[in-house]
Amino acid sequence: MSEPIGVIVLAAGQGSRFQQVAGAGKDKLLADCAGRDGAVRSVIEQVLVNLPPTFERRVLVTTDNRPQLSRMAQAYGFEIVLIDSTGMGDSIAAGVKACPDLAGWLIVLGDMPFILPSSIERVAGAIADDAVSVPVNEGAYGHPVGFGRRFGPGLMALLGDQGAKSLFAGARVVEVGVDDPGVLWDVDIPAKLSFV
Repeated sequence: MSEPIGVIVLAAGQGSRFQQVAGAGKDKLLADCAGRDGAVRSVIEQVLVNLPPTFERRVLVTTDNRPQLSRMAQAYGFEIVLIDSTGMGDSIAAGVKACPDLAGWLIVLGDMPFILPSSIERVAGAIADDAVSVPVNEGAYGHPVGFGRRFGPGLMALLGDQGAKSLFAGARVVEVGVDDPGVLWDVDIPAKLSFV
């Protein structure tokens, strides 16, 4: 797609499953993990590093109790959108509302540090006005997910912890086959900080 698209990184969730194992107050997005390039960075920084520089708008949605995360994202050229909720639907809606006039949006989860940049580029490249683009690895849908312009109102209407999966119903879904298990790998517990 030649028209500008934005990338929205969701980083408002509190990672309760991670904290149950690592301990209360342990922020999984700030936990160290070794990226697929071998460099050790925080989970969120691995996500930011993997994003190609070609996106017209770069938005990170988080809560106001994560100033370190916000400062890091700003250093990577992201606009910060603060919300009170930790719900995925609220996060997506706030991110799209911050840049509503684009041709599409790539929704990236802040706890998925092992997605290859080439996979991100392929999913973003498949964004079309009337389509949802999604990476597929070994038959399973992964992340990030791209939404064309037509889905803007639906994305901005999401609420609570309801993600955007409901928008897939009746949509033209473009499946982007990738040989990248990183599209399925989220850091929900400390053991998943290492990619094997």
